[in-house]
Amino acid sequence: MTTLSTKDKEVVKAFWAKVSGKSEEIGSDAVARMLRVYPQTKTYFSHWKDQSPSSPAVKKHGMTVMAGVADAVAKIDDLKGGLLNLSELHAFTLRVDPANFKILSHNLLVVMATMFPNDFTPEVHVSLDKFLAAVALALSEKYR
Repeated sequence: MTTLSTKDKEVVKAFWAKVSGKSEEIGSDAVARMLRVYPQTKTYFSHWKDQSPSSPAVKKHGMTVMAGVADAVAKIDDLKGGLLNLSELHAFTLRVDPANFKILSHNLLVVMATMFPNDFTPEVHVSLDKFLAAVALALSEKYR
């Protein structure tokens, strides 16, 4: 299991404070990138009429994703308990393969590194990667 140190949590919270104002853009770019680079993820969104990067559905889902990330940052001390409802939703209702959480996490990292190159230091990269891995693990909890 991914363990977040006190320092990791501080780094994630500080970075989130810097980037959260751009969360809509981060989310839509990450979802658009995921759909383009990992086309197998499109199967979960086949009900969308338009899956292009600028579509309203991509933007809306990007905002939804980033609201979940914001929630995870707020619940960083208890991700498993704090994200239980999201885990249940993805496992039982949406039936998303949990491997996709890692794919989306990777795309979030790429977008944030691109958008905030001066703030995305190696230290931030490591802590954010560990945090997103812990979020993916927490979201996978109900699959066991």
